[in-house]
Amino acid sequence: MSSADIHPIIKPSDAVAWTECDRRVWLENKGSIIQDKSENAFDKLVQDKGMEHENKILKMLREKHQVCEATSFEDTKMLMADGVKVIYQAQLKNDIEGFVGYPDFLIRNKDGIYQPADAKLSLNPKKKSIQIQLGFYRKLLGVDLPAIVYLGDSSTAEIGDEANAITETFINEMRILLAKEKEPSVRYSHSKCSACPYLEHCKPGFQASEELSLIYGIQARSAKGFEKIGIKSITELANADYETLPDVPYLKGSLKKKRAVLQARSYLNNEIFNIAPINLPKGTWVHFDIEDNALTTTVDKHVYLWGFLAPINGENKFEYVWTDTEDDDEKGWIDFLDKIEEYRSLFSDLILAHFSQHERTTINAYAKRYSMEQNETVKYLLGDDSPLFDMQKPVLESLVLPLQSYGLKDICKHPELVNFQWEDAGSGGQWSIVQFNRYLEEKDIKVKEKLKKEILGYNRDDVIATLKLEEWLRPQISNKDW
Repeated sequence: MSSADIHPIIKPSDAVAWTECDRRVWLENKGSIIQDKSENAFDKLVQDKGMEHENKILKMLREKHQVCEATSFEDTKMLMADGVKVIYQAQLKNDIEGFVGYPDFLIRNKDGIYQPADAKLSLNPKKKSIQIQLGFYRKLLGVDLPAIVYLGDSSTAEIGDEANAITETFINEMRILLAKEKEPSVRYSHSKCSACPYLEHCKPGFQASEELSLIYGIQARSAKGFEKIGIKSITELANADYETLPDVPYLKGSLKKKRAVLQARSYLNNEIFNIAPINLPKGTWVHFDIEDNALTTTVDKHVYLWGFLAPINGENKFEYVWTDTEDDDEKGWIDFLDKIEEYRSLFSDLILAHFSQHERTTINAYAKRYSMEQNETVKYLLGDDSPLFDMQKPVLESLVLPLQSYGLKDICKHPELVNFQWEDAGSGGQWSIVQFNRYLEEKDIKVKEKLKKEILGYNRDDVIATLKLEEWLRPQISNKDW
């Protein structure tokens, strides 16, 4: 009898999918769907950066120790028996439990005990998937010593017994999940599902059943709560009286329930509802957007482009602060603050309009990074009378739109809403990161300048989009359904 007859094969590489979606784990292990093999540029960039980081750690270890690469499960056992200091690409298995694992490294300590180690681009060793993977390797080895994580900024962290509970939960739930003969029932999550390779497989079923979690603002627990009171479809929710609906998880109070019902009606009928006054501040509006690179080696993220659309000499002018590398990160930050002071001197009633909390959060993070919380410009930007204005706020507070997500592009690209189209239809946040990393690696000056021009064009369209959103919102102020 094989181990697969006793237990399904469990591997720590499933940890990322397990933290996202049960169905994705099942499909990747037991499904028969033929996936599109076309390569996602951002995913490839992350993989390449991951291998680059792993090779950097491998080189560092080789400079200090004897390193041997394992070629099989048996070879790994032999290398461990021989007491090799570092085993690269180790292969571990437990036939009885049905476990297999492939740690990047096994490192022998002074007492002759091996510690598993992985190279991770992440700067956060507390991520569930990392805790599970390293906890799983410790379980496979049967060691009490902590596992080692070589993080993306070249620092190290240890993962010990604190990961045992989440590792055991992963193993137990994986066994239950992989024992199922049919793919498990799940809820829709726009943020997770839109990035999943199985979206085209799953979404038609959600749509056909009018799955409640297709509606913006309705989480899995909210949908379950509605089903308990007899509302099992989007149509049933749209026909409900929000004033008499009982509270359900995450939707407590009349305003939230009203929004849920109207969002269902908007989804079905492509309607727009104005549910509260739209308040836009008076002043001179400068539209603002940043582009940052999270795939860095020295800082949490590097803002390489701070972009603005400012009314200069009677016309909207695109201006920006650009830095080529992480080495210029602080200079870019200072130049950004100088640009703010320039606008402040030009416009006494400055409104710095952006979309979502990302810009404010980033400014706060940069102030802490460079110990500039008491800088006068920083206090101006983050204080009680801040010029920063999040344009997503009046949309979410005042409007119900026929959308599943209220991102800038969702609102602005919709043909019956703002109807602004980016010059490069395929551009986006991940696209910008890919282009910037290509820019960093490119040696040909002409190609390099072309890449920079494309990134600047994308950011310019972002700030124009916030302007177009402002122009679209102003007439909505008088359209009162509330």
